[in-house]
Amino acid sequence: MNAFLRAQLLFATVLFISAVPRALAQVPADFAPPAPRLQAVVDSAVAEARRQFPKLQAGQIAVTLVDLRDPARPARGSHRGGDQIYPASVIKLFYLAAAHRWMEDGRIADTPELRRAMSDMIVHSYNEATHYVIDLLTGTTSGPELPEAELKRWFDQRNAVTRWFVELGYRNAIAHKKPWCEGPYGRESQAIKAFEPKRNFLSTDDTARLMTEVVLEKCVSAKRSGEMLALMKRDPFSKEKDADSQNKFTGSALPEGAKLWSKAGWTSQTRHDCAYVELADGRKFVLVTFTESHANERGILHAVARKVVADLK
Repeated sequence: MNAFLRAQLLFATVLFISAVPRALAQVPADFAPPAPRLQAVVDSAVAEARRQFPKLQAGQIAVTLVDLRDPARPARGSHRGGDQIYPASVIKLFYLAAAHRWMEDGRIADTPELRRAMSDMIVHSYNEATHYVIDLLTGTTSGPELPEAELKRWFDQRNAVTRWFVELGYRNAIAHKKPWCEGPYGRESQAIKAFEPKRNFLSTDDTARLMTEVVLEKCVSAKRSGEMLALMKRDPFSKEKDADSQNKFTGSALPEGAKLWSKAGWTSQTRHDCAYVELADGRKFVLVTFTESHANERGILHAVARKVVADLK
């Protein structure tokens, strides 16, 4: 996104925040204060990844690390943690959190079909399941093109999830697009041409914040946080293949005895992972790594994870 479009988005966000209740607008965005010791770990991990992959530029990787050994005082280090990056399927974690908020508030019904869709969206990363969840959250559907005025109303409704995260103080979360394999078509394509921003965006800081809140049972409610986390449970040592198969992402870089919860994303241009890790020695951390223009280099995520495990004391 160029500087002009970023400025437009920031201006729109400021206008929106000014209109939300004061209690919501004051929710602190700094969920885990920066800590020099964690910044040193992140800097070392990024440097190691770039040493192993010389073509990897500093601007093609973003990392956020949150130490959760003391749940009352999480601390953070990051590299490009505030930069907006196309998140691929990691955005599905944000749609999952919104679905639980909407159910908690009675805005949508908690049905077996919604539960099935949420599970398929996170466990298997199915795009079709995500489309169903987005339709319920926003009251919009895909379909033929719309007249200009109707399209504007449609797009405003589609931004419901983005607005909720703005209310909560998330700085860089844009969640208003469906993930596609072959699409989009019709009004989905029409909206991309008509409105900015044209894609979903996340930062690793915002992604780490959401995962941290889920782990600490602060996302919507303790019960719902637990249900969200359960869908992200992975076996880092499994030989089975699925959409988030961990040899493609963080899992296979973890030492014996590690436990893993994660949501990954992968396109022809990106390879991302949002992981919560518990090590056998008691260390607990959230590690979010986004890479751009190196989608086939799965070893970048492995290099970052191994260095974090080695250096996090």
